[in-house]
Amino acid sequence: MENLLKNLEGLREKAIAATDLLAIERKRVELMELKKAASQPNFWDDQTRAIETNKKIEELDSEINTWDKFLQEVRELEELVAVANKEGDSSIAEEADKKYEELKKELIKLEFYILFSKEYDRSNAILSIHAGTGGVDAQDWAEILERMYLRFAEKKKWKVELVDRTVGNEAGIKSATYRINGSWSYGYLQSENGVHRLVRISPFDAEAMRHTSFALVEVIPEMPEAVEVEIKDEDLRIDVFRSSGPGGQSVNTTDSAVRIVHKPTNIAVTCQSERSQHQNKENALKILKSKLYQKQIEEREKEELKMRGEAQKAEWGKQIRSYVMQPYKMVKDHRTDFETQDIDGVLDGNLESFAEAYLRWIKRV
Repeated sequence: MENLLKNLEGLREKAIAATDLLAIERKRVELMELKKAASQPNFWDDQTRAIETNKKIEELDSEINTWDKFLQEVRELEELVAVANKEGDSSIAEEADKKYEELKKELIKLEFYILFSKEYDRSNAILSIHAGTGGVDAQDWAEILERMYLRFAEKKKWKVELVDRTVGNEAGIKSATYRINGSWSYGYLQSENGVHRLVRISPFDAEAMRHTSFALVEVIPEMPEAVEVEIKDEDLRIDVFRSSGPGGQSVNTTDSAVRIVHKPTNIAVTCQSERSQHQNKENALKILKSKLYQKQIEEREKEELKMRGEAQKAEWGKQIRSYVMQPYKMVKDHRTDFETQDIDGVLDGNLESFAEAYLRWIKRV
């Protein structure tokens, strides 16, 4: 029981150190200030800001309560073991050991969130997939990646909104863009940013030859409405066209799709998921704002690792991760050297290990 007491004391100290790194006490003060602001009579005059404030309150409340509950459970177990030890009662030893092991595993899970250190790690994510070198195989590969991310989002219980999707002529997709809404969605998905390479026997090759295909994945954080990004009207070229995607009766018969090009940077955003041209334009502008803000961050930061990285072409030699189906099975991340033979699990959305390996890697570089 003495050893268990020492272990529990060490567990509590590690948890307190983690709360210091996560600035829980500062967040507690921030939460009080936000709740005070939310109680003001004019709080809902600015609905956009009010919604963002309420979301922040929920996130802070959940994080603080999680750590408070964990520390409380550790303290209660410490008190129980201390009393039992003093009275020479060993009847709770087995149950106390079991509870300690559960708390130790729980702390490992909680400590993972220390790795989320960037300003927008908690933000929603805008995920884009583009077929690269490899023809119809690359388009099929892009669609496989699309399914992988949708499965990952489903497992995380994130809300997914389609922004734009262009299907291939024979199979797969040429490109797709999604808005991923959920806590830490950008924090998790930032590890996917880059070129993904697939090696397999092509289902589109009559001779069953092995082919290599590429797809580019871009992930940026969605900027809050409160973030100001100056966009001049004269810097924009706005094109409207008939939507090519699935939808209601009018979505394919009216010029509802919108493409916005920011001429100074040549950044283009297309949106055709809504029936209304106005809604598509509004969504495209939001994504453009996020991309421009991201570019501003990259220009300010001179470090090698940036949130999005430098522009890349989806071709040989640029990949961040390789997926090999034949002659053997393996998925390997070339930045972190993390690899697994469970390619089926990965393509079914089991990406947590790659995300954790990446977050630990960027902490070291």
